[in-house]
Amino acid sequence: MENSSIPKQSQSIFTHVASRQLNSFQCRKRPRFDGFVSGFNETAAIAVQHNAENSIPLSLSFCKTSKFSHILALSDEDGYMNLFDTRRNLSSSTSFEDNAEKSKICEWVTHHNAVFDVCWIKEDTQILTASGDHTMKVWDVQEKKCIGVLMGHTGSVKSMSSHPTNSDIIVSGSRDGSFRFWDLRCNSTANRFGDPNIYTSTEVVRGAHISSQAKRVRKSKAASMSITSVLCLKDQVSIATAGAVDSVLKFWDTRNLKTFVTQTCPHPQSTEKKRLHGISSLSQDDSGLFLSASCMDNRIYLYNILQLEKGPLKYFYGSQIDTFFVKASISPDAGHLVSGSSDGKAYVWQVNKPQEKPLALKSHDGEVTVVDWCPSEIGKLATASDDFTVRIWSKNSYVCDRKFPYSIRRRVMAMPRTERKVLLSSEEMCLKSEHKAFLSNETLHQPITSDIPITPPKVHTSEDRKDQLSSSFDPTESSEKTPQSTLKSPSSVLSPPSSLKRTIRDYFLASS
Repeated sequence: MENSSIPKQSQSIFTHVASRQLNSFQCRKRPRFDGFVSGFNETAAIAVQHNAENSIPLSLSFCKTSKFSHILALSDEDGYMNLFDTRRNLSSSTSFEDNAEKSKICEWVTHHNAVFDVCWIKEDTQILTASGDHTMKVWDVQEKKCIGVLMGHTGSVKSMSSHPTNSDIIVSGSRDGSFRFWDLRCNSTANRFGDPNIYTSTEVVRGAHISSQAKRVRKSKAASMSITSVLCLKDQVSIATAGAVDSVLKFWDTRNLKTFVTQTCPHPQSTEKKRLHGISSLSQDDSGLFLSASCMDNRIYLYNILQLEKGPLKYFYGSQIDTFFVKASISPDAGHLVSGSSDGKAYVWQVNKPQEKPLALKSHDGEVTVVDWCPSEIGKLATASDDFTVRIWSKNSYVCDRKFPYSIRRRVMAMPRTERKVLLSSEEMCLKSEHKAFLSNETLHQPITSDIPITPPKVHTSEDRKDQLSSSFDPTESSEKTPQSTLKSPSSVLSPPSSLKRTIRDYFLASS
């Protein structure tokens, strides 16, 4: 009897202790996301049509300033320019045509040919269009009036990019195999009063992307020498170019265009003969440190501008890139990457998890071609397709980017001692920061007894943004930052101090 009562007594004791332990600690239920983005929601679907006739979209671009970043410019194969307000309330149950009427700000004919690229300039008061008629045009958005025509290319203009700090300077790439520089402050002539100015290029580089392997192929089978994408880099003197002939990216110093500064490709160290795959598009994040290249081998490669000689940092796989119309774009904060696809979907990856399966956006019914991120609304993007529609997407509101120390401890106990110490020390720092945050939250509910005046946070206006932009390129540095410490910073090449004024050319000369 006594022996039989012992298990019951011990069981009741442990049950009682366990219940006390659970009741005494209000444990937070930890989410299982750990940085995982749950998804993107479609917020609007807009038809692309004119006079009740559908048209295939070819280019997308959100405005660059925060004031107008909700405005989306769209060009199509019929030469139209469309401006949409993506903040207007659009219902998913409403037809695409009704949504287009509600959100459309204006439209006008820019070229009597397909418009392959658009580019906002001059604080979003003007927009550039690149067309299959071999020309580019400058438009006053308010008046919908052409104020300039850029002439010189002998093939369709496929890509444009404006200087990061001076939008009067433009670089363009064409199917004729050349890229050209334009300065809207000079080289212009007007035929009659009121006619748009005619601009000629200030510099031209012909045959920029003709591979040695393509030169040995017979003319009937020769690969295209088209320049598919051009990009002005943030150091203000360098540009990146890519072509249809192969996957090589070339980087040029605009002060000396006799030859490129450096080049890179997905397999920089390989000596084997590989099938040539062209690049359909280039994009860069707001910092200018990362550059993405969507390749015709169905991969999007990510490069570090300061480590080009090492080839791509990582690549993203899952989309189907069958044509040069399929583009990809990295988000402004370099957190995500979106790509169109020939299978009728768009795909989104987290940049820090390239090997994970991408999130598929499945609403389109045709090849998804062009994509673009909103520069000021995080997680907002637009996709366009051959199904004659544009879709607006927004990232789900709940995202957990934090790693909890409890889960870290469980994982690291089986690790080697040195690695365990590093991770557990980071856990202690995490706990300390949580404790400080908790204390700061407590003080919010206490009465303020300090005599020190409290300064409200400064609200940044558009003028303040100009000051911020200009200050990011200001060569004067704080006395606390030494040239040595600044040089070690990843952004030292892109925005160096005056004592270490370097460009991408200087960087690669020093590394060699």
